[in-house]
Amino acid sequence: MASLLGLAALAGALWWGLFGLKPYTITDEALRARYAYSAPPEGLAMQQTAEPGHARALLFKTFDGSEVQGRIVYPSDPATARRPFPLLIGLHAMGRSHVRWWQDEFKQRPTKEQTHRITALALQRGYAVLALDARKHGARKGPEHTPKEMLNDLHYWGKRDPYEQMIIDTVRDYRLLLDWAQTQPQLDASQVRVAGYSMGAQMALLMGGLDPRVKAVLAMVPPHLDNKVAAVAPSNLLAGLAGKKIWLLSADDDDYASQADNAALFEGIPSQDKQHLRFAGGHLLPAGYVDRLAPWF
Repeated sequence: MASLLGLAALAGALWWGLFGLKPYTITDEALRARYAYSAPPEGLAMQQTAEPGHARALLFKTFDGSEVQGRIVYPSDPATARRPFPLLIGLHAMGRSHVRWWQDEFKQRPTKEQTHRITALALQRGYAVLALDARKHGARKGPEHTPKEMLNDLHYWGKRDPYEQMIIDTVRDYRLLLDWAQTQPQLDASQVRVAGYSMGAQMALLMGGLDPRVKAVLAMVPPHLDNKVAAVAPSNLLAGLAGKKIWLLSADDDDYASQADNAALFEGIPSQDKQHLRFAGGHLLPAGYVDRLAPWF
């Protein structure tokens, strides 16, 4: 038995030495350079297709030429609106798609994150709501390097680049979208808020830390990330949240972030206008949590 335990310990040490993720440091200048973006050479040609209920399906080619699909819904007819609408951008969780911000179920699977109810709340308060598919999700999903495969490669084989690039490029897509939003007379580009669940919360914090056009962040159960994936760890961009309205929602038994992790994240946010809402249970927040979000708007 002792020899077997010794072999297991040796195997574990060898695995860690060969494949285990090691922390690394990245300067603020290098970090921001990774999130830099530019419009496609031909410009951002946004295709909009009218849908029922003051909605538009969106399709555009982003900075690297790949196609992005999404949707924007207005609280009323923008052609007759008396003033521009403030904008809420919704970022979905890993394994989901932008559809989860509009529908209570998709392919007979319920939207357990309740993000569709946040959309309803925002529309009631006069916001336009916009969401896109993240890279490797929704209509952008491909047969290779699925999110599950990326996480397996990250945790078991120490391959951080595919995961980091998926997050970084998705944030860059949204920053390019903010350029478009600034040109739309029906949108108030001075009133942009972002809300995200899980992976979406991670990206919402990154957007808020990077882009001064984002005025408020609602981060729901972001996973804890450290410098093993420094380029996509929100803790490395918290300084950019100063002066913004930041709400952090966490769960006390979350498998992806401990109570100590969440407390440290909240403590590190350098804003006076911040709140930390804690909930019992795990990564899936209780259905009624949306009822407490009205003051964030």
